[in-house]
Amino acid sequence: MDWLLFLVFFGACLGAGLTGGLFQPGEWYRNLRKPSWTPPDWVFPVTWFVLYGCMAAAGARAAVLPGSQYAMAFWALQIALNGLWTPVFFGLKRIRLGFVVVSCLWLAVFGAMVALWQVDWIAGALFAPYLLWVTIAASLNAAVWRLNPAVARGA
Repeated sequence: MDWLLFLVFFGACLGAGLTGGLFQPGEWYRNLRKPSWTPPDWVFPVTWFVLYGCMAAAGARAAVLPGSQYAMAFWALQIALNGLWTPVFFGLKRIRLGFVVVSCLWLAVFGAMVALWQVDWIAGALFAPYLLWVTIAASLNAAVWRLNPAVARGA
C-alpha cells in the first residue's frame, strides 16, 4: 500500500471527523430521549477512529487500481455525506434532515463497498464494518426522531 496515499485518504476522513469537534452533541442532545441500546459516549470516537483507518486503507488500495473510478466517486460521496451529518443533526438540530443525510450516507457507503469490492475485495471488506456502523447510526437517528416528535417538528 502507498502510505502517502493512505495519509491523504486518512486526512480526508479526519477532515470529515472534525465536524464532531465543531458541532458537539451538548446539552440539547443529552436532553433528548434515546433508546436503551444507545452506545455510551466513549464508543463513538473510538469506533470512528478505527473506521477512518479502514476507510483510508480501502481508498488507498483501490485508488491505484485500473477501473476504480466508480469506487473513488462513491468514496468521495460518502466522505462528503459523513462530514455533513454532524452539522445537520447537532449544529442545526434537525433530526429529520439528519435522518435524510444518514440514509443517503448509508446508500453511498453501500455503493462504495460494492464498487470497492469489484476492484479489490480487501478494500470492499474494509467497508463492511463502516456499513454496519452507519446502519446503527441511522437506526439511532430514526429512534431519536420517533422518541422526540416535538423536537423533530421544531416545536
